[in-house]
Amino acid sequence: MDIFVIRGGKPLSGSCRVSGAKNAILPAMAASLLAEGPVEIVGVPVLRDISTFGKLLGILGSEVTRGFDASGTETVRIVNGPVSSMEAPYELVKTMRASVLVLGPLLARYGRARISLPGGCAIGARPIDQHLRGLEHLGAKTSLSEGYIEATTDRLKGASVRFDMKTVTGTENLMMAAALAEGTTVLSNAAQEPEVCDLACLLRAMGADIEGDGTDEIVIRGVQTLKGARHEVMADRIEAATLLLAGAITGGDVTVEGANSRYMGAVLDKLRESGAEVYETDGGVRTKRAGAIRSVNVKTAPYPGFPTDMQAQFMAYMCLGDGFSIISETIFENRFMHVAELRRMGAGIDVSGNTAAVKGVPKLSGAPLMATDLRASASLVLAGLAAAGTTEVFRIYHLDRGYDLLENKLCSLGADIERVKE
Repeated sequence: MDIFVIRGGKPLSGSCRVSGAKNAILPAMAASLLAEGPVEIVGVPVLRDISTFGKLLGILGSEVTRGFDASGTETVRIVNGPVSSMEAPYELVKTMRASVLVLGPLLARYGRARISLPGGCAIGARPIDQHLRGLEHLGAKTSLSEGYIEATTDRLKGASVRFDMKTVTGTENLMMAAALAEGTTVLSNAAQEPEVCDLACLLRAMGADIEGDGTDEIVIRGVQTLKGARHEVMADRIEAATLLLAGAITGGDVTVEGANSRYMGAVLDKLRESGAEVYETDGGVRTKRAGAIRSVNVKTAPYPGFPTDMQAQFMAYMCLGDGFSIISETIFENRFMHVAELRRMGAGIDVSGNTAAVKGVPKLSGAPLMATDLRASASLVLAGLAAAGTTEVFRIYHLDRGYDLLENKLCSLGADIERVKE
């Protein structure tokens, strides 16, 4: 396994470019199953989850190829062949929860699917009951057998579906299923994340009739067929925010090219509140910090609230604050696994239920650390960049699921970080 060796204490400065959003690319790859023609997704980084999803599509009969377009941008091209399987096997799905996104498209186009219960990061229960209940409203029959979801339908029919809770992948699965359903589907209490809007943009390019994305009510009028399309995926707002925090936690000056401030409002507001300066640049976002880090409170919430995927990184930042910070996690019940590792570096953190009280300390000290999930990995890297001495982060395969060669981008900003074999 690879590990990161970080020699911290260096303020980062300069600019780097953000990658395409993993959380938008995976739904787009799933949507390709609906198309009668090739789907090209532009701006696709090299990530473990994307590679895994490509393997899954290959098992289902699609031809997935990577290449570069005329501008040199990495592109994934997906062509559906004769369907060789309707099953998403455990061996792939266990590593990536987003695999469940093939359920809706397979049902809509082929009338059946068999999907292993999804895995992914161990950050708490992420039930898919909202997916199944919604598909049942559209006329699917679902059952659970030997760890697999089995679903069948003669033809999905439009219906009104109200989610009991905000669910991004649930909203995306139902959008894709409803795109080929007979009649009109109305999704209420739908997720409003930018990645949902990005998927809707692709589906419209394929010929779908969708409106209301970005609000809590999405209307989909089913069509007979969908065609292939070319789609440039949105920038990864979580990677961009992580890179900006790398600048802020080290007292540096970092510009992330391609970052869209429109989708990062909650994080940028907290950065400003903490004493960092934040600017919109021509085609990106810049942050710099020279004074003390002011401790601020954070409470995660569905978009447009503070994203749960940035909670761990912001906690690392608050470890160096000038007072107390209260961080409340409202989305996942087991997303404080990074706390024990931050304490090993000298952080003052007390946890009670879904709330962490962070007492800022003057400095963190380098230590050997164990990553437990994707975003926890990023938080440990940020802490290591700011810490005195050397930090080793083990199990960075978690990080590789969602960050494209993060160490290269950080090195371009002046970080002393290298990837070595354990």
